[in-house]
This record gives sequence, structure tokens and C-alpha cells, in this order.
Amino acid sequence: MLYQTQHSILPDKATLESGSDLNFPTHIHNSFEIIIAPVGEMEVTVASNKYTVSGNECVLVFPNQLHEIKTPSHAEHIILIFSPQLVKSFSGRFENFVPKSNKFYLNDFYIDKISKFNKEKSLLELKGLLYSVCAEFDKNAEYIDFKGDGQNLLFKIFNFVAENYKRNCTLYKLAKETNYNYVYLSKHFSKNTGISYSEYVCRFRINEACYLLTNANNTMVDIAYECGFDCLRSFNRSFKSIMGVSPSEYRRQKSK
Repeated sequence: MLYQTQHSILPDKATLESGSDLNFPTHIHNSFEIIIAPVGEMEVTVASNKYTVSGNECVLVFPNQLHEIKTPSHAEHIILIFSPQLVKSFSGRFENFVPKSNKFYLNDFYIDKISKFNKEKSLLELKGLLYSVCAEFDKNAEYIDFKGDGQNLLFKIFNFVAENYKRNCTLYKLAKETNYNYVYLSKHFSKNTGISYSEYVCRFRINEACYLLTNANNTMVDIAYECGFDCLRSFNRSFKSIMGVSPSEYRRQKSK
């Protein structure tokens, strides 16, 4: 599971991504995300809920909700990620809530508008589209409070890793920082994310490495140490295990 810090959307910003056969591991960020599969089927997991998305069926992921995207066979996708600030009147109502179900329906008119999203359009036009889509979602949505102790603790763990991934980031240090028993922390984290704490730390570090490989000219050794790995061999092994290619191959692919 990845916490996407670098790719969080700034206020008054939105980004559109389209393509095919997308598989993206469990991750979390502080923006809304609309996921559409106009051709084929995609499987989207939000928290513990799994949805099949195709045609006019869509998923709206709320800020700081764990989600994962899989394409079992073939599918084309449209993903629009946007800042909560763009729909403040909507997002402000649900700061402490998440929907029971993230799945909803959009007619062809809205899907066409989203697919033709252009960042050069006026802010007023963009907000109008996003508010209309959120209104469509809100028509049949039910919401539940998610700010219990469990969620607060989970975000404390996210923050701890984000601040310490470059150095000592062990579960024992986390336990000392949070005043929780490390066995309890381990079980709590696994239960709420579906992966172990150590796997999350490794995936977080690889996510940071992906960003550096794409956006900086650092050497592989520098990137390995910058992202908390104690040696290049460990970095290469972990990177290929998670991303399916070596760091150098990943950099070559992204530079094309």
C-alpha cells in the first residue's frame, strides 16, 4: 500500500489519466479519484469493498481511502483525480465521513465530459463539472463516520513512516513513538491495510524511489540510500519484486 505524497493534488488542480490494462497496488492520497472503465471490466477495491466497474459504472474514491485497481483481462480506463478544494462545499460536509458504497452511475454525457477534460479550461467550468458529478454520486449515497480511534492510529502510522522512511523505521521505534504495544500495532496495521507493516515500509520506499527515478538524475546508489535501503543489492531486489522490473529498466521506460 502506497501513500502518494508527491502526487497529491494541489488546491484548485485536477489531473486526468487514461489508458488500458491498468494495475495499481493499494495506495492512498488526499484527493478525490473518479475511476471509469468505458471498455472492458476493472476491479476496484476501496477499503474492504470490492467493485466491478464497466461501462457507465464508476467509483468515487474519497480522500485518504485505501484503494487498489486491477484489470483481470483487458479494459480501457479514465481516471480523474482532483483536489477536495475544488468541491469544497461537497467535501466540507464529509470531512469525518466516507460512503458506505463508492460505486455509482454516470450517464454518457458526464463520462464524455470527463474524458475530454482539459486542464486549460476555466476554473469555473472545471468546478461546474466536478460539482455536477459529485451531485450525481450524492443522490443515492449513504455515509458513515470513519474518524474512530482505529483510523486515527492508522494515519499516525502513515505519518511516522513518511517522516522516518529514510532512516530507522522499525515497528519497535513506531511502538515507542506512539506508546502502543508493537504486537498490537502489527496486527492493527495488517487488519486495516491487508499487508504487513514491513511490507508497507518497503512499498513506501519503492514509491519514493519511483519518483526519484523519474524526476531526478541521482545515481542508483544515491537513490537506494535516499529511500532508506542499506545497500544497492537490497534496493534492486525489493524494487524488482514490487515493480516487476529493475530500477534501471524502470528509469529507461519512463524516459521514453
